[in-house]
Amino acid sequence: MSMVLFASVVRVRDGLPLSASTDYEQDRGLQETKKHLKSLSKKLSQFPDRCTLKTGQHTVNFTSSLGVGYLMVCSESYPSVLAFCFLDELQREFIVTYDTKRINSAVRPYSFIEFDNFIQKTKQRYNSPRSLSTRVNLSDMQMEIKLRPPFQLSAEDLSALNGFSHHSPSKYKGIAPNQMLEPVTLAGVVSCMLSLLCGGLNLLRGVHAIESVLQNEDEDFSYVIAFFLGTAACLYQCYLFAYCTLWRNGKSFLAFALICLCNMYLYELRNLWQILFHVTVGAFTTLQIRLRQPQGKAPDYNV
Repeated sequence: MSMVLFASVVRVRDGLPLSASTDYEQDRGLQETKKHLKSLSKKLSQFPDRCTLKTGQHTVNFTSSLGVGYLMVCSESYPSVLAFCFLDELQREFIVTYDTKRINSAVRPYSFIEFDNFIQKTKQRYNSPRSLSTRVNLSDMQMEIKLRPPFQLSAEDLSALNGFSHHSPSKYKGIAPNQMLEPVTLAGVVSCMLSLLCGGLNLLRGVHAIESVLQNEDEDFSYVIAFFLGTAACLYQCYLFAYCTLWRNGKSFLAFALICLCNMYLYELRNLWQILFHVTVGAFTTLQIRLRQPQGKAPDYNV
């Protein structure tokens, strides 16, 4: 029978268990799967924020957000969309009930064991599909999973966690596959348009600088390089705003630094207001890149 069998909440940084469902099941296979879950809970920071691990007749699903991980064991045939919807409910309730300071200061295991009441009630609902039929929009859930599927962990990853392999799960650090950014804001759109404008202006001036070099051998070709570097930096900032990459904030700062250096070098060819415009746009775009972070929270499944 397809059902949720066990769920737990842990702190990501050290794997400290914060709460868990009461375990009445003595099945040997489930107990073995829970050992794998315990190993995973200590390594959540090394994996993407949404993963799935198949272990025999059971499946382990987990998500992590804001320093807290939510894990569950279900039967192999349990739908993944419902599994992650279940985890999303736990996450939303836990965040509302307990503040970050209290979570970070917890010392004892199962400091929030009273959260088990909510886990048990949610388990009962998700183990009774009829009670969910009027509250779950399956099409929305399936679309979200299709757009950003959970990362599939393998038996090799599990062996590495348990110390039976020299392979390290650290290869999963950073951005998860298909990681989505937060929704675009009006300020972000404006910053991209201004950055494209600056890039276009630099490109145009660069072309004119090439023409001047061809017509007059005394012209400094380094100005051409500065204009084109400025163009590349502006376009790269637009790329960083639109897509999620590793070290995204650091790259945006380096692009801004390049914009500043290019404008300093072009001081003789631009007036002060032009330089201030280019630098201000670069700073504004860098800020928008910093503000538009990857979605740390599991998506809302309309439950």
